[in-house]
Amino acid sequence: MAVHLSDLRGFARYLTRDVTAADDLVQDAVLRALGARAQFVEGTNVKAWLFTILRNIFYEQKRRKVKETEILSEISLGSEEGRGGDQGYHDNVLDLSVLLWRLPEVLREALILVGAQEMSYEEAAEICLCPVGTMKARVSRARAKLAEITAMPGAQATAATGI
Repeated sequence: MAVHLSDLRGFARYLTRDVTAADDLVQDAVLRALGARAQFVEGTNVKAWLFTILRNIFYEQKRRKVKETEILSEISLGSEEGRGGDQGYHDNVLDLSVLLWRLPEVLREALILVGAQEMSYEEAAEICLCPVGTMKARVSRARAKLAEITAMPGAQATAATGI
């Protein structure tokens, strides 16, 4: 399990976009994996199992946060009138990280698993609970979308997008 910590941390950082939150997510995933080690099937891919646990915890926390936000919004609705918090993109120089965050979540996740984490399509599909063909299509669409984004007028990409 310790061999995969750096890969887990990298994936968690892409999911959370926050180093501290990513480290917390990895810690939660490791604790959950240790608690569920009896459920691990010998001969299967430990890395994929750990990534699946981490991904499931991330989405669980995300759903919980949305629900908490809804509840807090309802509570504070009477005390605050709607504020306009729209902010436009003001960065002229886009790096790969920024470009990745402009992709839809499922495409970004597929590209990170296959490209950045160097997993096979089969491993990534297992983690995302989808067919291998779907994973291949997601990676292909993600690459095409990145190319489209970098080709937009005014978009200056300084990072190589050769994932």
